[in-house]
Amino acid sequence: MKIIVPMAGRGSRLRPHTLTVPKPLVPVAGKPIVERLVEDITKVCGETVEEIAFIIGDFGDEVEKDLIGIAENLGAKGTIYHQDEALGTAHAIYCAAPSLVGNVVVAFADTLFKADFTLDSDADGIIWTKSIEDPRAFGVVKLNDEGTITDFIEKPEKFVSDLAIIGIYYFNDGDLLRNELKYLLDNDIKDKGEFQLTNALENMKSKGTKFKPGTVTEWLDCGNKDATVYSNQRVLEFIKDENNIADSAINDNSVIIPPCFVGQNVQLLNSVVGPHVSIGENTVIENAVIKNSIIQTGSSVKNIVIKNSMIGNKVEIEGSELDLSIGDFTQQKL
Repeated sequence: MKIIVPMAGRGSRLRPHTLTVPKPLVPVAGKPIVERLVEDITKVCGETVEEIAFIIGDFGDEVEKDLIGIAENLGAKGTIYHQDEALGTAHAIYCAAPSLVGNVVVAFADTLFKADFTLDSDADGIIWTKSIEDPRAFGVVKLNDEGTITDFIEKPEKFVSDLAIIGIYYFNDGDLLRNELKYLLDNDIKDKGEFQLTNALENMKSKGTKFKPGTVTEWLDCGNKDATVYSNQRVLEFIKDENNIADSAINDNSVIIPPCFVGQNVQLLNSVVGPHVSIGENTVIENAVIKNSIIQTGSSVKNIVIKNSMIGNKVEIEGSELDLSIGDFTQQKL
């Protein structure tokens, strides 16, 4: 089994957090989004993952080293491919053409999911979907009475189905997928100005490939700040039975309301943290109340109340301490 992870986008909707770090490496519950994604796929695929191929932009040597390490920690070979120009989903996947062989899972790295199943590797193909209220921003599928996918529609302007494609796909014949992607590129076949994976899926279906929908119990998008903070909340709930407080963390007169993630060498001083807070290593929290937020590494947060927030690496935030004498029937909002 091979896992192909297209992740070359710059993550503009998550700026400023993606100005210095690619979106898939932004942490959720203490781990980069892409690391959680490939871990979850490895758990459900039901067979050994031999290779994880990452399709990236110009992210630098350090990022490439980190991605190779993620693959190797899962017992797989890590491979790096580059997509120099954003030309659509089909083009992105084809950048990893040498790895499109045999059983392949393709997973776009801005999605996390919760599922209780094992992948059926005997199926021709599986397209994971989730029923949503407004599917116009996504590719969708239509099914026949037997539950087989009959149509793939890219970002429909009119309602045709509420089964949105979440960005995770299984193919038992990676060679066929590679050939269909190549056909689109060679013949300049585009939809909405880009080379779309849904067009390749339609061609495969017309040649006899039977695609079944896979369902997930929860689909977490990490496209913007609010969605990423929510994903952090949900993942912390998923892993709440694990020990997510580092032994080296210092708790000095502070309260941690679970579930939370607290990284190595974090200092919590006279603070209340949680629920649903993730704090990266070497961060100091002092005289603060923090709820439902992500704080990354090496930051300092003092004298402030924070909720529903994302704070990056090496950030310094300091509020004002107040010395008050407030009488009866007074209202004060700060």
